[in-house]
Amino acid sequence: MKQPNVILHTSAPETARAIVAEMHPDLTLHGCDSYAKLPGLIAETGAEVIFSVRSEGGAEYPAGAALSSPVKWLSVGGSGVDHLGSWDATTMTVTNAAGVAADMMAEYVLGTVLHFTLGLPRLRAAQDRREWDHAARVEPVAGKTCLILGLGKTGQAVARRMQAMGMKVIGVRARPAPTDNCDEVHGMAALPDLWPRADVVVVCVPLLPSTTGLIGEAAFAAMKPSAILVDVSRGGVIEEAPLLDAMQTGRIRGVARDVFAEEPLPADSPFWDQERLILTPHCSAVHDGWAEKAVRMFAENLGRYRRNEPLLNVVDPARGY
Repeated sequence: MKQPNVILHTSAPETARAIVAEMHPDLTLHGCDSYAKLPGLIAETGAEVIFSVRSEGGAEYPAGAALSSPVKWLSVGGSGVDHLGSWDATTMTVTNAAGVAADMMAEYVLGTVLHFTLGLPRLRAAQDRREWDHAARVEPVAGKTCLILGLGKTGQAVARRMQAMGMKVIGVRARPAPTDNCDEVHGMAALPDLWPRADVVVVCVPLLPSTTGLIGEAAFAAMKPSAILVDVSRGGVIEEAPLLDAMQTGRIRGVARDVFAEEPLPADSPFWDQERLILTPHCSAVHDGWAEKAVRMFAENLGRYRRNEPLLNVVDPARGY
């Protein structure tokens, strides 16, 4: 069985070390809690395997060191790999933790959709005024159409919940194929015809050259004014200027965004002031235990690596997922 040197690059390396050591007590595990320390630790230890959780903030991820010899396998502790750039799949294996928070993210999507369909902002405002709003109404989602962009683990978790709520589910993926809990599945080229059909649009795609700016002025012009948009992808997928214009001019009913082009969002960003927007700080996947789940997923994959078995969640650099 292989005996690789392993670096655990997280904000809580000792917690990660304890989890991995349960399954691999014979391995040497090195902790690292910052981008700045990672290149030096790789050189010092000759680490063959790295588990790395991308942190928030403006510092640049040290992809050059993490994707170079002696490293042979980089296990990303989240689903996105857009911070890595490109790599040579013949010499380097990259895996991700896709699915570790899919159910939580799907609950976020469902909750934000219901926020709008139940009219919660109006009801809360009436409560604050101590006013019994006789004109208040709630609206069912059953019978409406949900368009899901990206049918990875998160997109499929969203599809399960939306179909269970009685919605018609239309999925969009790079390689269309029949997918559980989807009434229809199309390729990206079909989007111009799909925007006008959707009551709810959920964005779950990774950030790739093919998805950057995927939703822009033409998409907002084609959507129903009553549409609800929920974005749990990456900040570059939706063009922000057309999105702001659509909200400010009332061309979209409501938006929930967990991701932005610049994070943390600057205090002077116009997004803070949008009444039609639920703005959250990239937290749709963050719940008690998610980080530990990602480490356990890595530890199980590490067993496969040591036994020379195929790894789970291998990322294709050409596809970006």
